[in-house]
Amino acid sequence: MEQEQQLQLLPAELVGSYPQPDWLIDREALNQAGVPRVPVPHIWRIPPEHLDDARDDATIVAIAEQERAGLDIITDGEIRRESYSNVFSNALEGVDPEQRGRVSGRVGGVGVPVPLFKGKARRTRPVQVADVAFLRAHTSRPIKATIPGPFTMSEQAETTYYADRRALGMDLALAVNEEIRDMFAAGADVVQLDEPWTERWPERSKQYAVSVINRALEGITGHTALHVCFGYARAVAEKPDTYRFLAELEDCAVEQVSIEAAQCHLDLSQLKLLPSKTIILGVIDLLDQTIETPAVVAQRIQAALQYVPPERLVIAPDCGMKFLPRAVAFGKLRAMVDGAALVRRSLPLS
Repeated sequence: MEQEQQLQLLPAELVGSYPQPDWLIDREALNQAGVPRVPVPHIWRIPPEHLDDARDDATIVAIAEQERAGLDIITDGEIRRESYSNVFSNALEGVDPEQRGRVSGRVGGVGVPVPLFKGKARRTRPVQVADVAFLRAHTSRPIKATIPGPFTMSEQAETTYYADRRALGMDLALAVNEEIRDMFAAGADVVQLDEPWTERWPERSKQYAVSVINRALEGITGHTALHVCFGYARAVAEKPDTYRFLAELEDCAVEQVSIEAAQCHLDLSQLKLLPSKTIILGVIDLLDQTIETPAVVAQRIQAALQYVPPERLVIAPDCGMKFLPRAVAFGKLRAMVDGAALVRRSLPLS
């Protein structure tokens, strides 16, 4: 791909989300909703008859701010979504339109409403493909699309139809596979699966997460990534410095693995567990609203270069930025880009 050849060493990108403007969403309502697994239409400030146009306009702004910050790879900021996962999962056939399931939340074990699959999970129509086409039409830079992964969606659901979560995950994987194919056809350069719940349930992940993820990627020829993390910073302030489910991803069909490393002060020797993968390294702490200096970002990148060569390193925030104030998020992106530039200039000429 011509655009791909133009990517510099240590390219910078978002993991996925960028803050939605306050004129578009009620931020207090969003915070109260947490990370919704079911639709929460009350968070939108715009009347339904104007909401699609408003989300388009806000997406154009998010694209422009990423470009102005200097990112090499652009997302749509997930501006149209209430959360990273609820749009796709609730668009599938098999979800009960009236009843909700309930599972314990990632933090504190509090029960949260989730999709209830009363029938076979099946994709009957494109869900996020038009969003990819819109993004492709509004930037000339390489673009990345994000989609919830099948393991995480199976954990964020209940079912009266399937005997176990693995069976649900395999059907969700087929739905994801169909969507990914259409995303690439719509112009995506990279598609990222979001699989944060592999770390929440590492024992179940070790049993079948790789198999359902690989099913989602079966026959896919485009560039793929997978994001794992310990949860949004606003919800999880104390995080471990090692992953319990990471080495297994070396056997996963994705090319790139996105991990958070800044807030948790990750033991970067874990990067050696993924010798064949490109690492999307989280270098921006999303709990601390102080904007990092480029020098701090450069130090975090240099520390990772002890374990990963620059040719296999992409620079990103720890996770999605949607819960940050926009000014803080933009400042952190600029620092990230400038920090990567500092490191790039320090690398020996090839």
